[in-house]
Amino acid sequence: MRHLRNILLACALVFTVSAATLYAQEEAPPAEGAEVTRTVEHKSLLDKFKEGGWVMYPLTVFSMVIVWLSTDLWMRTATNKLSPPAHVDGAKDFFRLGDYVGAYQHCKINPSPFCNNVRVGLSFIGDGQEATENAMFDEINKLNASMTTRINYLSVIGVCAPMVGLVGTVGGMMGAFSEMGTAGITNPGALAGHIGEVLMATAAGLAVAIPAFMMFYVLRNKLQGSMHQLQDITFSLFRKMPYEDLKDCHVGEEEFFAARPNWIGEEDEATTAVPV
Repeated sequence: MRHLRNILLACALVFTVSAATLYAQEEAPPAEGAEVTRTVEHKSLLDKFKEGGWVMYPLTVFSMVIVWLSTDLWMRTATNKLSPPAHVDGAKDFFRLGDYVGAYQHCKINPSPFCNNVRVGLSFIGDGQEATENAMFDEINKLNASMTTRINYLSVIGVCAPMVGLVGTVGGMMGAFSEMGTAGITNPGALAGHIGEVLMATAAGLAVAIPAFMMFYVLRNKLQGSMHQLQDITFSLFRKMPYEDLKDCHVGEEEFFAARPNWIGEEDEATTAVPV
């Protein structure tokens, strides 16, 4: 019932505008033999921006954020950015020599997603294959989650932009009906101006949302491919790793805080003490 009422109101509005236009044309017919000239007003981009109302300002901010996020994430998700060839070649040289301490130092002084992942794996190398692979998987998942969070902002903008445009649409409709209620149909130009504001706000919201959703899906798929390639390059270095020879060794500079329980020493002293 509510949808039907809205449709009837929209039809009534269109009918009112059409009737007002026809009434104005019939009220001032052209003189006989006179030439009728019609001028088409070409609006500039600034005029269209003003016509859209206040919602054009947040939509402009949304569009700037989309450009910034798209450019930044496109560079961040590039394969050369995640796995720089110089970093990969340097790590391979140290792995071929069996110099894992040198590989750790190489990854430390050359920060990148690839080097960070290799460095984490080398710090767990003395705990066995399972611990090493789990640590590298966790590091890749953290990087993926951080990148995905930034990409999801594009989806948020894509959802919010049409809603902001809809707010402008509702405001324009309220102004149109208010103008029609106070001035009647004697001023169709003002009524048409409010309708133009309605259409401009809606179009601007959609114009912002469509590129946001497009870049969201493009960057999400690009990130998945780059993450798979980073995982393949990293895990290829640890194939055939002699974990038996590296058992309980510590490669890296991470500090260990866990120690033996303090009561073990007290129990040993109690058992070895000779009663008097």
